[in-house]
Amino acid sequence: MEREKLLNAIKPRMPEKRYIHTVGVMETAIQLAQRYDEDVKKAEIAAILHDIAKYADEEWMREIVRINQLGDELISWGSEILHGPVGAWIAQTEFQIDDDAILNAIRYHTTGRANMMKLEKILFIADMIEPNRKFPGVDNLREIAQQDLTVAMRACIHHSVAHLIKTELAIYPWSIECYNYYIRED
Repeated sequence: MEREKLLNAIKPRMPEKRYIHTVGVMETAIQLAQRYDEDVKKAEIAAILHDIAKYADEEWMREIVRINQLGDELISWGSEILHGPVGAWIAQTEFQIDDDAILNAIRYHTTGRANMMKLEKILFIADMIEPNRKFPGVDNLREIAQQDLTVAMRACIHHSVAHLIKTELAIYPWSIECYNYYIRED
C-alpha cells in the first residue's frame, strides 16, 4: 500500500500530536532500515500502522482479543499493552497486511519480546527515539541506535523497564522476557 494512502487512513484515528509522532517513527524506522539493511518498505508500513489502535476503545480492544483469541493474558491490561496486538490484527484484517515481520513489529512495538527479528527491533527503537521524543537519555539512545541495533535494543528495553519501575507501573511479561534476553546478549 502506498505511503500517502496509509497516512491518510490513520490520520483521522488519532490526535494530531500522535500523527506527528507516527510520521517521526516512520522517518526514523526508514533511516534505521537503510542503515541496518532491512526492507525499507516493510519498515515504513509497520511504522505507519504501529499506533493504529492506540486510541481505540479499550473494551472494544478486549473484545477483539477475546473473539480472535489473541491471548487471554492480554485481557487484564490497558490500552498501552492492548494496542500492539490489536493494531497487528487491524493491519491484517483491514489493510490486508499478511507479512509476519510487519505484523510482529506492530504486535511487539510497545512490549518487545525475547529474540526479536530485525524489523521488530527497528520499530521498537524508532518508536522510542523518534525526533519528537523528549526525555532524559533519549539523545544517548539515538546515538547508540546509529552504532549497533542489538545494543540499542538492550538500551531501549532497559530504559523502558527502568521507567516502569520508577513510576511503579506493572511490567507486561513480554517486556520482562525481552529485558532478560537482551541483558544477556553480548
